[in-house]
Amino acid sequence: MPFFDSHCHFDFTEFDADRMQLWQHAMTLGVQGLLIPGVGPVQWPAAQALSRQLSGCYFALGIHPWWIDKTATDPLALQFYAYQMSLLLDEDKANEQPRCIAIGEAGLDKNIDVPISRQLDLLDWHIDLANQFHLPLIVHSVKTHNELIAHCKKNPPLYGGVVHAFSGSYETAMQLINLGFYLGAGGTISYGRAQKTRSTFARVPLESVLLETDAPDMPLSGEQGQRNSPENLPRIAQLFAELRNESPETITAVVWENNRRLFGIF
Repeated sequence: MPFFDSHCHFDFTEFDADRMQLWQHAMTLGVQGLLIPGVGPVQWPAAQALSRQLSGCYFALGIHPWWIDKTATDPLALQFYAYQMSLLLDEDKANEQPRCIAIGEAGLDKNIDVPISRQLDLLDWHIDLANQFHLPLIVHSVKTHNELIAHCKKNPPLYGGVVHAFSGSYETAMQLINLGFYLGAGGTISYGRAQKTRSTFARVPLESVLLETDAPDMPLSGEQGQRNSPENLPRIAQLFAELRNESPETITAVVWENNRRLFGIF
């Protein structure tokens, strides 16, 4: 069965030395596609270029919360970035198979030294663009699920989205699912200490889950400090199947369909 890595920073420098060989090997393991999230305007053209070089590679456009202080976010700058996005999307749509399939990685993070009010303003900017371009939203949420839920009730992403690397309770997960979000599961489920997250993913509807590596970050248990890779996605799928006591074939087939439904690919 095929796998799709719904969140992989495959454009990062950690992969510069062996990116092509690694992707060829991942494909032999059944990984037939991946999505490169946007982190900032400087990175967007490179992500677009890489999506054209690698079979099954797609990209998104956004400003990651960690990059806010590295990127001017005054109104004039955001107006320019929105214009830059529209140009890249127009260019992408001219191709036989468009590769930009989402807006983001956007979101909220209480672990960074940026006021939540400023992060919420930028989240609104992303939601408005996702709605304007008819694309789903990729969300990064760290210790901010309550704020995210409250905000998206007021300004909902009309084309759905995914809360990547979800870590939270079942009750929070269901609130997000009811708002139209999928939940991204990755290497965190391999850690015995992540009981709340493991319990949540054992219970939520399989039809609301995507699998991801978040490579080169979020390594599996026992591999801390090592570079994560899209090659590990089949292992994550196997762990997820064991967690839910379901067959790997069922997990892979349903998750593949979830990606198709959210991102409009395949």
